[in-house]
Amino acid sequence: MKTPFSKEFAGEAVLEFGDSDFMILKPGSFVRCAVTKEEIPLQNLRYWSAELQEAYRDGVASAERWKSVNEEPGR
Repeated sequence: MKTPFSKEFAGEAVLEFGDSDFMILKPGSFVRCAVTKEEIPLQNLRYWSAELQEAYRDGVASAERWKSVNEEPGR
């Protein structure tokens, strides 16, 4: 699939995630979901954690990661 980023920014991007936006540190056309390892085209990136500096494919992956980080030991 061709994207607006395809020609100029091939490969995996490196981002710095803020609370409501992100900064591109290394240009690329996608980032990887921290949970599923799937490629997420930058124009489709909607979910991330500024605290963990991770991207997520969707709300389900984001919630799954939140649960794994915030789960109490022994439960």
